[in-house]
Amino acid sequence: MVKSKEEHQKTVTHAPKTGADLLIESLIVADVKTLFGYPGGAVLPIFDALYKKKHLFNQVLARHEQGSIHAAEGYARVSGKPGVVIATSGPGATNLVTGIADAMIDSLPLVVFTGQVNQTVIGTDAFQEADIIGITTPITKHNYQVRKISDLPRIVKEAFHIATTGRPGPVLIDIPKDIAANPCADHYPDDFHLPGYQPTVKPNPLQVKKLKEALLSSNKPVILAGAGVQFAQASEELIAFAEQHQIPVVNTLLGLGTFPGEHELFLGMGGMHGTYAANMAIYETDLLINIGARFDDRLTGNLDHFAPSAIVAHIDIDPAEIGKNVNTHIPVVGDAKYALKEMKKQINQTPDFGNWRQHVYQYKQDYPLWYKQPEQAMIGQWVIDKVYQETKGEAIVSTDVGQHQMWSAQYYKFKKPNRWVTSGGLGTMGFGFPSAIGAQLAAPDDLVIAIVGDGGFQMTLQELSILQERNLPVKVIIVNNAALGMVRQWQEKFYSERYSESIFSIQPDFVKLAEAYEVRGVKIESPNDFEQQLPDLLAHDGPVLIDARVLQQENVYPMIAPGKGIHEMIGVKP
Repeated sequence: MVKSKEEHQKTVTHAPKTGADLLIESLIVADVKTLFGYPGGAVLPIFDALYKKKHLFNQVLARHEQGSIHAAEGYARVSGKPGVVIATSGPGATNLVTGIADAMIDSLPLVVFTGQVNQTVIGTDAFQEADIIGITTPITKHNYQVRKISDLPRIVKEAFHIATTGRPGPVLIDIPKDIAANPCADHYPDDFHLPGYQPTVKPNPLQVKKLKEALLSSNKPVILAGAGVQFAQASEELIAFAEQHQIPVVNTLLGLGTFPGEHELFLGMGGMHGTYAANMAIYETDLLINIGARFDDRLTGNLDHFAPSAIVAHIDIDPAEIGKNVNTHIPVVGDAKYALKEMKKQINQTPDFGNWRQHVYQYKQDYPLWYKQPEQAMIGQWVIDKVYQETKGEAIVSTDVGQHQMWSAQYYKFKKPNRWVTSGGLGTMGFGFPSAIGAQLAAPDDLVIAIVGDGGFQMTLQELSILQERNLPVKVIIVNNAALGMVRQWQEKFYSERYSESIFSIQPDFVKLAEAYEVRGVKIESPNDFEQQLPDLLAHDGPVLIDARVLQQENVYPMIAPGKGIHEMIGVKP
């Protein structure tokens, strides 16, 4: 018997609540507004529940799960809010693994929901089954598999708490399909208590006192500022502390923007492709104050030559990072903002470091970053320098990994935090373009520029569909040298110019590709055309793709070769 319209509406209205409905209510309670995802069999109940509440969410359908999670990373990096991702079981979940690992090493807050097969067939190699809990245990801050519907609200609340407190990171929740599809009660408690997870936010004043004493007896101090300053929203406190005591500042790759790029005290980025002044200051300092950086190998080079004469003070909210790579004399566990406030309270006066400042300023003057731009052809450094000049350092810039990334870090001088979106620790190709989409969704009124290589762009270019359907005004600049630039550079320097699979003999027509997605595309080969067209292209009210053809043989300098110390740079010119 066919039901009347009234009977059908009554049935729908009084349909029992499911686990999926409970999940969506938990997301609403968590104040989630933007979701990145891709549907599939195991998450169909969840996407059906989302459909009923779609007016409450900005749902972003990527064309690949990797695009989803990189977009969520860009969203998290710019907004400071957790990026939320939903993917189905098996290949849907495993396609997220690269982004989860990327977020873990770069401390980006994500909450990732994966579908799973029914509980009755877990462990039987059922269709699209993968042990995503086992796979992601080493690359998540924490993960869960929901086994009781009643636990779902608590688990969701815990996940958002863990992802966003202490050192941020990704948390994964695996939801079997029967948990999502089965009926449940109207309400379950979401209270939680995590006695084993109590991050130290406020530093020990006695440790700050030790830092004060070290600073008072120092002659050549340097501040090394990492991404922890941004996560703590402590940029203003960092600037105030550096200015009060007139201490030179070096940024890590992920710390760029936490200290103004044109500030007199700023020495540039340190590390493998850092500035001469920044690296020599670290090499010669007698007091290295690390605030929110993890001393990774691309920063330190050969550890025997890293700040060899310095007392090392390390301020970090993650105690596991302190002393892990570099011997630390003054450990300060705590949030960077609270630590800087405590330092301001305790350290009122310090010696005059004028001679030291003049010494490192001389390095800046004598050994600046350099490039030689030909008259008739473009090089990557020049392209990025022109983008910086045109935008005055105010754009949000995302990158892939490689030469264009290092040139962007060197030549784009960020005025403030939350403007630099890049893959640091994992070095993920394909990250730059989808992360720019997430950044644009987080900051819809800002200019977002994805500076990508021709290799990395081809890994996630299908996300042009998102620009097409939403008319997102992301500007994509392909620094196109028809090569895997950094691979080619290493093969030139360390493998006797044996360019094994690093040169692209055939490339797509990127302009036609953009046009296929109804995105404005333009190919530029000369410096004059680039200078003339750039202002109009950046001012365009929709998405733009610029295929900027640059010389292939350009290298990133300065460079610290493998095994060399931070002071042993090549490619430095007076």
